Amino acid sequence: MTTMTEASVREFKMPDVGEGLTEAEILKWYVQPGDTVTDGQVVCEVETAKAAVELPIPYDGVVHALHFPEGTTVDVGTSIIAVAVAGGAAPEAPAEQPQAEPAQPQAASAQPQDEAKPEGRQPVLVGYGVATSSTKRRPRKGPEVTVPAPAQAIQAELNGHGGAVTEKSRPLAKPPVRKLAKDLGVDLAVIIPSGPDGIITREDVHAAAAPQAAEPVPAAAPAAAPVAAAPAAAYDGARETRVPVKGVRKATAQAMIGSAFTAPHVTEFVTVDVTRTMKLVEELKQDKDMQGLRVNPLLLIAKALLVAIKRNPDINAAWDEANQEIVLKHYVNLGIAAATPRGLIVPNIKDAHDKTLPQLAEALGELVATAREGKTSPAAMQGGTVTITNVGVFGVDTGTPILNPGESAILAVGAIKLQPWVHKGKVKPRQVTTLALSFDHRLVDGELGSKVLADVAAVLEQPKRLITWA
Repeated sequence: MTTMTEASVREFKMPDVGEGLTEAEILKWYVQPGDTVTDGQVVCEVETAKAAVELPIPYDGVVHALHFPEGTTVDVGTSIIAVAVAGGAAPEAPAEQPQAEPAQPQAASAQPQDEAKPEGRQPVLVGYGVATSSTKRRPRKGPEVTVPAPAQAIQAELNGHGGAVTEKSRPLAKPPVRKLAKDLGVDLAVIIPSGPDGIITREDVHAAAAPQAAEPVPAAAPAAAPVAAAPAAAYDGARETRVPVKGVRKATAQAMIGSAFTAPHVTEFVTVDVTRTMKLVEELKQDKDMQGLRVNPLLLIAKALLVAIKRNPDINAAWDEANQEIVLKHYVNLGIAAATPRGLIVPNIKDAHDKTLPQLAEALGELVATAREGKTSPAAMQGGTVTITNVGVFGVDTGTPILNPGESAILAVGAIKLQPWVHKGKVKPRQVTTLALSFDHRLVDGELGSKVLADVAAVLEQPKRLITWA
């Protein structure tokens, strides 16, 4: 292996990618040892309690080592990757290790060089360079098992020649293979690996599970009368799956518990004819000023809520428990609840009250697209003042939404359906929906909450009020 001076290796530490976050999980590495990287190149994606974030490397060089595998939770300030920078020989890429076995951090004697940046350079992310601390790994359940070191030792023992050694490490297998074995109830320690360097493959796990699946099931006692046999349940393995609560879902759960048991919630409902709003949506889609923009009912509902807040500004407030004060907000950061694979997030449109309808449509489109891609930044989810949650997209009529922490109101929008409705004295098919407004009863009384909900409904029923009230 090519030798190199200690000063040529730079250690990149896990930064605080939010405000005050203490840890993040490494979701994906985009580089491997031996790869060349440049200043600003994204090297990995991490998930915090707020969002998934891509981390750029702050200097040029060659990747020397990845200190942690994907799936590891690392404390802020802990070195996660070593890079050989210009001025020293680039190290050879270390032999590829199975992903399941984490790379060991550098020995204590090899101290990383000072992380001070050249004069005039700014840290890439907030919090870069925080003092190091320990990492947290997922707990490993079950007793230690006796595992052979190489594949030859496994075969030797099975042939009666011995050769097994006791190790604290687990059998060699990649994370997806471990999950498959867990789902199928297969003990990796008893599997004969067929992969290179003694790595257990998916085929090995399936082969080990096949005899278990073929065991005969005792026949049930005959019934008094012939009964059609029930089809076998289509389970692929265990009857239960346990998913660790972490990242966005963990933060959401904690926030919802805090909100539900801190702010006294009150929810009011109104059913409204939105036929004219739906017609306006179709007209706006043809408007040249709205070409290329996201135009849908949610856009006009958002605008209706902004109009209602303008007419009833006290709804846009927060309760400061520490100082026993009501904080009135003279701006509206409009939150839009979004369901993502990582859990519920609520990014918000900054200063939505100042935006024209085309500007609001553009901001709404960007917000939704970014959330779907899982690229919402922590900053985009901070500072919200009021929120909309659209449960109607799931075919639900309405619900009782829980307040986003730090906000005083949240509007739930139900499905828009064609229903019989009394219109101009006659029963006609009309587009109808149900709105639900939850608010913090410490600072919003029934009168104020009712006025806001009634104003939103009035605008959606008669969209021309957008001109007279806005």
